[in-house]
Amino acid sequence: MTNIKLLSDKSTLQVMPSVFPDSDEFQLWGSIFLSMDALTTLEFNEGADRHQWRFNYEHQSFCLNFEYYSESIWISPEGVEATQLIPNLLTYLRLNLQQ
Repeated sequence: MTNIKLLSDKSTLQVMPSVFPDSDEFQLWGSIFLSMDALTTLEFNEGADRHQWRFNYEHQSFCLNFEYYSESIWISPEGVEATQLIPNLLTYLRLNLQQ
């Protein structure tokens, strides 16, 4: 099971999967995690120890970030309008992950 929580900055969602993916598994893991009707994946970027899926939710851009060494996965908004949608995105993700 994957848990998601809003961090104290109110603009970052921490994603805590029950099994953390390896670096070479994140592209597939992220594509599965983001395969929900209201989300559209845009592009995948891969670095040495950090990877990123860009996606849209309600016509705004977000990033699903992965950092291998700190074992961190988080969602960050791109812009003011996207930041305002973080609470809605959190609710949407939680509801869809329960199914």
